[in-house]
Amino acid sequence: MSVGEICNRIVIVTNRATRLDEAARLMREHHVGSVVVVDETAAGNRPAGVVTDRDIVIETVATGVNPATVTVEEIMAPDLVVARESDDVLDSLTKMRAKGIRRMPVVDGGGVLVGILTLDDLLGILAEQVDGMVKAIAQEQAREARTRK
Repeated sequence: MSVGEICNRIVIVTNRATRLDEAARLMREHHVGSVVVVDETAAGNRPAGVVTDRDIVIETVATGVNPATVTVEEIMAPDLVVARESDDVLDSLTKMRAKGIRRMPVVDGGGVLVGILTLDDLLGILAEQVDGMVKAIAQEQAREARTRK
């Protein structure tokens, strides 16, 4: 299964100059835990970073810094990790685990943002697959039990 098949295509984006208090308002308004920071190009939005609600709390609120005085660019991680639409889901999960991240922007072949993959999305898919395997095993066991009578 490819990342493009399961990623969320609705992504809340902002630009580098957005203040953290504005980013927090966007997250609240859209009921999400992150925003993707993008650079607008003629081809489309190219992801430059991700800022999470946790980033805002840890980097500003918890240290007594006013979020209205800091931009998303100032706290976003410098080494953005992205997935391509065609990447394998399990490979992407491995990448996320290795990098210690829970969210990954998804880009097309040209590097333009097309979605976001979250650990929650992956867990949901994996849970469905495990549930399907459990049901298949149970059906096989029931069939075997009926034939042995």
